[in-house]
Amino acid sequence: MDALLLQLLNGLDKGGAYALIALGLTLVFGTLGVVNFAHGALFMLGAFVAVAVNRLLSFSVQVRDESITFFEAYKQQPYLEIWFGDLGLAVIAWSVPISILVAIPVMLLIGLAMERGLIQFFYKRSHAEQILVTFGLAIVIGEIVKVLFGANPIPVQAPPAVAGPAPLGAWLGLSENLVYPWWRLIYLFTSLLIIAAVFAFLQFTTYGMVVRAGMADRETVGLLGINIQRRFTVVFGIAAIVAGVAGAMYVPILPPDYNLGMNFLVLSFVVVVVGGMGSLPGAVAAGFLLGVIQSFASMGAVKDILPGIDQIIIYLVAVAVLLARPRGLMGRKGVMET
Repeated sequence: MDALLLQLLNGLDKGGAYALIALGLTLVFGTLGVVNFAHGALFMLGAFVAVAVNRLLSFSVQVRDESITFFEAYKQQPYLEIWFGDLGLAVIAWSVPISILVAIPVMLLIGLAMERGLIQFFYKRSHAEQILVTFGLAIVIGEIVKVLFGANPIPVQAPPAVAGPAPLGAWLGLSENLVYPWWRLIYLFTSLLIIAAVFAFLQFTTYGMVVRAGMADRETVGLLGINIQRRFTVVFGIAAIVAGVAGAMYVPILPPDYNLGMNFLVLSFVVVVVGGMGSLPGAVAAGFLLGVIQSFASMGAVKDILPGIDQIIIYLVAVAVLLARPRGLMGRKGVMET
């Protein structure tokens, strides 16, 4: 029972990352009609915003180590510690939450620049051309990150207060040995909160209602005198924020490297197709579903019977779903359907 619960939680927090990226992909496709293969790069850029913030806050100078008296020794001491003492060290320790706040305006600007600088010129092009140009953009962004940060994964620690295990078993009345990392729980609940916020924005605000109307019939909304293109550009920026925040929060779970975006993009695009192109609920549901399926497929007992099944299970599920329902689980009729 404990092992199954842990696998379920592993699948849900991984599914949270899939769902957040897929949600942004679906927002862009539903509003702009663009298949954005650079969306995984936005997830990676969010992760490296967290890395950059951590490095900036940890910027240090070489000082003499006073604890060693029998010979002259030096150590690196962060400027924040020199200036503010323990408060400075606390700021460094909480660099990941701080980076999430920084990622919001940074990713908004990156998203708007991407849409205005490149994506807008491919609105009326074929999906194949959109995939090629955005995939090329993702490769360029990855190589730039590789030059700036190197090719190796860069670990960034979660804040000490939430870096350890949470007593999950005690909470649920199960075995006291059942624990689960605090940060993974925080990631799961934060992803659910972000998803709920996006749906609430689209469902209950006037701005979101106009966007949904534009997704259904852009020409009619335009004839009403509404600049729907400007609103769609803002939605692209929101999608970039969602991906960037998801990436920044994922850093303590998986140290990022320049390939992070590509690794998540392929899986998230499969999630979008399984959920149904253009369906926001489908993207979220498929993200969590496939995350859980992949998690259970990675159990030792399953891999002993079917070696390597955890690497292909998502694609097998995608094939099965699309054979039975070409539009995806919740896709609109006529989208991705022959």
